[in-house]
Amino acid sequence: MLNLSDLKNELNPEQFRAVTTTDGAILIIAGAGSGKTRVITFRIAHMLDKGIPQSQILALTFTNKAAKEMSDRIKDLTQRKLQNLTVSTFHAFGVKILRQDIDKLGYRENFSIYDETDRVALIKECGRELKFSPDSMDIYMLGNLISNIKTGRKDWDAKTSMYRPLYESYQEGLKLYNAVDFDDLIVLPIKLFRENPEVLARYRDRYKYIMVDEFQDTSHQQYEMMHLLADKNVAVVGDDDQSIYSWRGADYQNIVNFEHDFDVTEIRLEQNYRSTETILEAANGVISHNKNRKDKKLWSGNGSGKPIEIFMPQNETDEADFIAESILGIAAEERRKYDEFGVLIRANTQGRALEEAFLQNNIPYTMSGGTSFFDRKEIKDIVSYLRVISNHDDDINLLRIINTPRRGIGRAAIQLLNDEAEKYNCTLWSAINSLINDPASAASDALKDDLKEFTDLIERNRQKLLSGRGLSGKVRQLVEDVNYKDHLITEYPKNEKAVRFKLMNIESLFNSMEVWENDPDNDNPSLFNYLNRITLVSQDNNDDESNKGKVNLMTIHASKGLEFPVVFIAGAEEGLIPHARSVEENGGDVEEERRLFYVAITRARDKLFITSCLKRRKMTMVADCEPSRFLDEIPANLVEYHEPKEFTQEESHEILSGFLDQLKAKL
Repeated sequence: MLNLSDLKNELNPEQFRAVTTTDGAILIIAGAGSGKTRVITFRIAHMLDKGIPQSQILALTFTNKAAKEMSDRIKDLTQRKLQNLTVSTFHAFGVKILRQDIDKLGYRENFSIYDETDRVALIKECGRELKFSPDSMDIYMLGNLISNIKTGRKDWDAKTSMYRPLYESYQEGLKLYNAVDFDDLIVLPIKLFRENPEVLARYRDRYKYIMVDEFQDTSHQQYEMMHLLADKNVAVVGDDDQSIYSWRGADYQNIVNFEHDFDVTEIRLEQNYRSTETILEAANGVISHNKNRKDKKLWSGNGSGKPIEIFMPQNETDEADFIAESILGIAAEERRKYDEFGVLIRANTQGRALEEAFLQNNIPYTMSGGTSFFDRKEIKDIVSYLRVISNHDDDINLLRIINTPRRGIGRAAIQLLNDEAEKYNCTLWSAINSLINDPASAASDALKDDLKEFTDLIERNRQKLLSGRGLSGKVRQLVEDVNYKDHLITEYPKNEKAVRFKLMNIESLFNSMEVWENDPDNDNPSLFNYLNRITLVSQDNNDDESNKGKVNLMTIHASKGLEFPVVFIAGAEEGLIPHARSVEENGGDVEEERRLFYVAITRARDKLFITSCLKRRKMTMVADCEPSRFLDEIPANLVEYHEPKEFTQEESHEILSGFLDQLKAKL
């Protein structure tokens, strides 16, 4: 139990007020490092202690990692299993709604969720059908356009209206394949609620208390979803100074919308528990230049700490060497582990020089934004089999596997299937059965045999996979049935190492599946639930265990929500931060870029280093660089210019010994 006197000892006065104010509409402005997650978890634990049923509480956040951390902390605090408490990402909650009621929108309940690869394949397929020239098929632009139109961020205009038939074909394709994309996980529940008031009433009646984390990152659609669900007891937690996702639809103006739509009580959390006073004063100095913000000033009781050190290397190679050598030096002098260092970059292109320096200095590191486990070809192939087994009408995944491994169903056969599907306005699976069973079909006897062998394989495994437990063992058997190992050996005849690596990835898939299905909290380890889970997880895939003991090299966007004792911000130059393209797209407005720099500064707990190169290679040319305007916004008394440390022979030996000790421990 959390009695009030215990809470008062655990929390500062503003946190206590945020935790104990449970009724009405609450806006909690939570500055960086102000104990936001702590407040949310204590607040939910307090509500449960007050006797509010767990089934009436809905907590929404943005990443699976944040949802899991929140859920685990509440369980630890309350020492209860809390199986009826809903702590979820917006998208996972959208899936939950659609699983129950998507039939009211004309879909079958075993719909597929298309990830980015599937979505791109469908856009390309629609473009080919509409005879778009390859030159006009800018897939990145089309993907953004479809997303913007679907979510209402943009309307058709003279420039984009030529793509309207492609958008309509894409939407029809999703419906035909009984699939939804990621935007649909928010758009369709809203449509469902609007068109079916009885469904909305059921959810409003259940969830009497709603909380939204990282509120500044909500899109218009996510705000609308929350607004439809919320009656009067709704608490939102956010910080307009950390709104850095406008490019994916986030709008910190939702804080203003919330104040307009509800009778709001505002509570501000301004005491920072993470950083030194120096780092906070630097962050405050920078962000105070933004005009569109709620005025606040973070303060810390952590002492003044070291000055912020700025280094101006000749070029990106010197910059990378300085960062690598500084990490080695600090790790040796202060006995710090490598995972206590964060190296933040604005653009992925900055990563190459840093990675080379880390490799050269034997510094283990993890780079966020690499290929997700579930985006690797061998994993996607196996998952595509599972998607087709669970949903025969999923044409995108069927096309991926129909000739993988090769089984005599080549391009001509696929063209025949497409013609048959177009002729009868049906899915490819129906077209296959039509070609097999129609004596007058254009398919040769050999092709019919190959197609029949394929459908038999799918049906045989469908019966196994959709019944009983032991999913991982059945999937292992499926991979053996399709001779996938032989397929890899054929694909990589001269690269045994590649084959071994891919087989190792497949084994990891089996193992992770086994852990998931044997989790005591998993009350329904079905194939459908597994596929939904990995679609959502692959958007937010970050294996914390494998990253222990490694330097964290990541974009500033990826660092949000994280903290490190020692932080390096690389490339603080005009054109990088603020980024030229972002400033151009926002009509010269640099406020979001300044918020991004503010987020970078506030990741640091104890020490902050910033580098700004004098020259940097851009494409094939070397260009002069100008320091970022944001450096001048840091109060001068907080800054010290820094030279790279020269190591004595004894120090170098100590650093190497420390690294070898870490390597031995890892092995």
